[in-house]
Amino acid sequence: MIEAAVFDLDGLLVDSEPLWRKAERSVFARVGVELTETMCSTTMGWRSDRVVAHWFERYPWPGPSPAEVDRQLNEEVERLVGAQAEALPGVDYLLDLLAERGTRMAVASSSAPRLIEAALRRLAIRDHFEVLASATEEAHGKPDPAVYLTAARRLGVDPTNCVAFEDSIVGLQAARAAGMTVVVVPAPSQREDPAFLEADVRLRSLDDFLLSCLSGWSEAS
Repeated sequence: MIEAAVFDLDGLLVDSEPLWRKAERSVFARVGVELTETMCSTTMGWRSDRVVAHWFERYPWPGPSPAEVDRQLNEEVERLVGAQAEALPGVDYLLDLLAERGTRMAVASSSAPRLIEAALRRLAIRDHFEVLASATEEAHGKPDPAVYLTAARRLGVDPTNCVAFEDSIVGLQAARAAGMTVVVVPAPSQREDPAFLEADVRLRSLDDFLLSCLSGWSEAS
């Protein structure tokens, strides 16, 4: 029986992936690393420190440390999210649907706690979530299941009684490794990626979700 829903944030609830790419290209350009949109897409869903380490390994730069670049990146994303972020289609519909049936909800994101808070408040949906879990507070980020296991533990719900909503392959892998049922909403450019076949349900938009999509729920439950 599904008792709780655990949501990714970036690219699933908030249309922040373009803002992340914008921030990444700007911040890395300062240290002489010119990233393309395609290059940025290869690290989608990763923790920011892993993104910085990834590009530093390939294009080591003099000057600011990776930790300093990571700090600058998070500050720039927080600024952009606070000013420009918008909800993705179906967010209000789905959160209201789950709230009406008393489903407990959490966020399990690769973003830092400040960014999670900024995005949820920008979208005016913070009050829906009982628990906010950040992979930056774990030893490992997604696809490691730690952030999902932490969210379930803080909710006091067995992970096998949770449904996770994700948009990325690493997020799907993390939620699946945690033992959760997984619903994915891939970005249009990734919808045909066979890796998403591992999900229990694939949707084009959160607007398409019905409780009857999952065996642990029914429309009448």
